[in-house]
Amino acid sequence: MGNICRSPAAEGIFRQFVEGRGESHRIEIDSAGTIDYHTGKTADPRMLAAASDRGYTLISRARQVNRNDLNEFDLIVAMDRNNRTDIEMLSRLGTARLHLLSDFLDDDYPVDVPDPYYGGAQGFEYVLDMIEAACPGVLDELLNLPLDE
Repeated sequence: MGNICRSPAAEGIFRQFVEGRGESHRIEIDSAGTIDYHTGKTADPRMLAAASDRGYTLISRARQVNRNDLNEFDLIVAMDRNNRTDIEMLSRLGTARLHLLSDFLDDDYPVDVPDPYYGGAQGFEYVLDMIEAACPGVLDELLNLPLDE
């Protein structure tokens, strides 16, 4: 929601995944939240630490999703159903495809990526596990869309 835990982690992990597959020249990656409460802040220190322990660097600054995002990006991935609903309210004028992260995961994972903000370290680790598992499916989805070269 605030773009300091799940979304910046997804941005950083997916960016590294895409670079590792040699597709960074084709894919622009960004993250945004559905509220503006943390605008301009870096990722939560606990998420920064958990991601760093796995070799990821999270460099984004929190921002709120806007209508332009819905036309600028081909695919928007929401972390949970509440955020998806908020994005759908904006998306009536946009062309981006909207998915939940869980659309790219098997049924062993929940539909909603849990927000680790109020939990312990294991919550941050679980979110990272989910994001890592979803990366191949997200990339496959993007590579099957018509992309600007």
